[in-house]
Amino acid sequence: MDSEPARDKAAGGEACGNERACDCGATTSVSHARAKPLAAFSRTILWAFGLTIAVVVLVVVGAEQLGLLDALRRFVPWPVWLLGVVAGGWPIFRNVLSAALRRKITSHTLMTLGLVAAVVAGAWPAAILIVFFMRLADYIEHFTGEHARQAVRDLTALAPETARVERDGGEVEVPIGQVQFGEIVVIRPGEKIPVDGHVIAGQATVNQAAITGESMPVEAGPGTRVFAASFAQLGHLRVRVTAVGADSTFGRVIQLVEQAEQHRAGIQLIADRFATWYLPVVATVAATTFFVSGNMLATAAVLMVACSCSFAIATPVAMIASIGAAARRGLLIKGGKYLEALARASVVVLDKTGTLTLGRPAITDVIALDAELGADQVLALAATAERYSEHPLADAVRVAATESGLRPAEPEHFEAMPGSGVRVRLDGATIVVGSARVLEGHALPPVATELEAQGKTLLFVLRDGRPIGVLAAMDTLRPDVPEALAELRQLGIEHIELLTGDNARTAAAIAQPLGIDYRAGLLPEDKIAVVKEYQRRGHVVVMIGDGVNDAPALAQADVGIAMGAAGSPIAIEAAHIALMREDWSLVPEVLRIARRTMNTVKINIGFTAIYNLTGLALASLGFLPPAIAAAAQAGPDFGILANSARLLRPGQRRGKLRQGQEAMPAEAEAVNAHVARTFRETLR
Repeated sequence: MDSEPARDKAAGGEACGNERACDCGATTSVSHARAKPLAAFSRTILWAFGLTIAVVVLVVVGAEQLGLLDALRRFVPWPVWLLGVVAGGWPIFRNVLSAALRRKITSHTLMTLGLVAAVVAGAWPAAILIVFFMRLADYIEHFTGEHARQAVRDLTALAPETARVERDGGEVEVPIGQVQFGEIVVIRPGEKIPVDGHVIAGQATVNQAAITGESMPVEAGPGTRVFAASFAQLGHLRVRVTAVGADSTFGRVIQLVEQAEQHRAGIQLIADRFATWYLPVVATVAATTFFVSGNMLATAAVLMVACSCSFAIATPVAMIASIGAAARRGLLIKGGKYLEALARASVVVLDKTGTLTLGRPAITDVIALDAELGADQVLALAATAERYSEHPLADAVRVAATESGLRPAEPEHFEAMPGSGVRVRLDGATIVVGSARVLEGHALPPVATELEAQGKTLLFVLRDGRPIGVLAAMDTLRPDVPEALAELRQLGIEHIELLTGDNARTAAAIAQPLGIDYRAGLLPEDKIAVVKEYQRRGHVVVMIGDGVNDAPALAQADVGIAMGAAGSPIAIEAAHIALMREDWSLVPEVLRIARRTMNTVKINIGFTAIYNLTGLALASLGFLPPAIAAAAQAGPDFGILANSARLLRPGQRRGKLRQGQEAMPAEAEAVNAHVARTFRETLR
């Protein structure tokens, strides 16, 4: 969204204040609460898995040397062995059969062939060992599988359920499904707008950031278009319905998320791709062994040693380590396949407000238009007038006054003017603060044109009907963004682009100093279209956003990254990776994590291949009995665990942050120069 935080802040106490508290506080605390157990459990599961393998291998080798396995095979009748094999391995056998019917070979296919060879050769202890390792590997894979996201249900829950409609000369509240095209809907202050439509009467300050991405609330009056799920913060409206439910802009957001999820291409595990060509090699070696030596046990040993469960765990164990370690560092990664995609990323598209910027307006300029007044006096008068206003810009004025050491006076006869501003009485004078509408025939000051050209929102201060000052507000860039974007370029990202629902001037003011392209005035369907466009060109696309209107693009992207601490729950659910704190350095960090992870996976696969090929040679020459061959399956697992455990340690950071420098980068200073430029200088 270009400004979910703006919506929360703007809606005041009742409409959105509580929601803001939930979004920021609860989301953050829950995220960290989930992160710590996940990280601890990831480390525990790795060590427990390694210890289990070590104990089993030692027991098998010892039992083989002492002849205990032969004695056990003679003591237990074969139907009991067969029952244990079938009962233990049935879930995996069913999956292997299903894959075979689809002409697909997986790592479990290889292990099942080894099991069949053990059963045919009568090597029952070896068969039980294979089933044990198969189930253990299957558990690890299941552990790393991502949980189904609830984005669509969460989006639907945000949709208005009822509307107040004018019927038979009165107002009646009806379910949203009963609202008809062309009817008149009445919206009172602080209410959510339930339909798309055009305002035919009334004035209100409307925060529609959830849909359009506008960082500032808009003033809605007759002829203004409004959207379902936006908020009428001040004033009231009468709206003629143009779309409702699934046909509304908000309804299309839900549909786009659904479509993006349904049409996402799955990412096949590297181990399964490896198995497709490894199986013929194993089959060839086993057949050659049997025809040359005629030794069925040696043939079974070939199949058993080659069909290591390490092929099944080479990828997921590395993913466990990375996901757990990332969670401790403030990154919630929803599945290993997103790490694989992120490692190949070539294009990054960005939301603006709440993502690149702080998501809340700040006063950047205070200009006195009266020679007898200073900027501090103008700001003090504006803060006094806005003292009891709920408008988000009013809060920005109060914050600026407080930071400048100014104490607002107690106003008299406070009056909110929906769609325009506020009016108060102070020491016998009338003070008005608001948009250009309050100028009432006065010409727009030349400085106002210059400030608007910079993409800033203006507030005019009048005393007794005469303009005495101008305040400019703008959403400011996060200070850590420029360095993070520079790191992304160093990591090989080919293209970075800003996608925003804000106007072109505001977008340019943010994008140009950063040296990135931008597209402005976008609705949710426009953002998802841009993502699809890059995907059609063969790019792996990363989308970074934080709000409801970003959800479709986050879901459609190969990897969607949500700014978790400030973003809406919908964006977090729709995205594949959530930043659990507002720290842009986490973006290049997660890219490095993804690449480290995939390098580790490739090493795991390579080590497993070399180990198994060596085992194939020894087994084919008769040096490995079946039970030892089955136990030898666990050999690569130790190497995989040791290699993957490196991912539990944080990687080295690059750039200025790694050296402990905390100063704001020069690019951020350029973007925010107006904050320090006129504001503090004029207050002196």
